[in-house]
Amino acid sequence: MKTPNLKSIESVTELPSEAKSELKSTVKWSFWTVFSSTFITIFLAEMGDKTQLVTLLMSAESQSPWVVFLGAAIALISTSLLGVMVGYWLSKKLSPKTLDLTVAILLLFIAGWLISDVIS
Repeated sequence: MKTPNLKSIESVTELPSEAKSELKSTVKWSFWTVFSSTFITIFLAEMGDKTQLVTLLMSAESQSPWVVFLGAAIALISTSLLGVMVGYWLSKKLSPKTLDLTVAILLLFIAGWLISDVIS
């Protein structure tokens, strides 16, 4: 059976709203949509990050920029792989709403901890 696209789901009027929302959740993202949104998000998040500053300093001190690049690239790939694997495993165990709420609470806790560290 072919998965309907969002336009065809919206145009179906005889389905109840619960069925329409269930159909929307089964629609798959294309490879390029997932790839480009991931690339842009991570690229922008890492700009000016402490990791970038450390690699800049290490490259300047070591006089071996390609070795520093290779080490930093493998480290970033490893941490990204770990994040993807844990995220995929969690998506099989928890609902998206529970996962969103858990991450939101965790980020609020970390923000509060950092703010209290700055204040004190």
